[in-house]
Amino acid sequence: MEATRANGSAPVDPAPVFAALGDPIRLELVARLSDGRSRSITELTDGLGQTRQGVTKHLRVLELAGLVSSIRIGRESQFAFRPEPIGQLRSYLNTVSMQWDDALGRLKRFVEAEQRTPRRRRR
Repeated sequence: MEATRANGSAPVDPAPVFAALGDPIRLELVARLSDGRSRSITELTDGLGQTRQGVTKHLRVLELAGLVSSIRIGRESQFAFRPEPIGQLRSYLNTVSMQWDDALGRLKRFVEAEQRTPRRRRR
């Protein structure tokens, strides 16, 4: 199932964003960047227990999913959080939640109707 962008344009596939967020290191990187301040690879690596190369690979996955953007400043890249994909996931999850609520409501009505219907005795 695909989510629709907030502005109603082309659908967005939520799977890459979910996959990118499915790693504890990447979640920590998103948490560090979510304050709105861009950071260098050196700042992001500090206290993470990962090499710069390892953090760079995680940041590339986040960038491909649209969760992080990077800009080159001199010899260093600065990374920043992009919240739009999180909003798209929220929209997707709200849609799925409504679908489940509808399905469970139909199931409940069916079960209640079955309970009210007299049963035939078998001979």
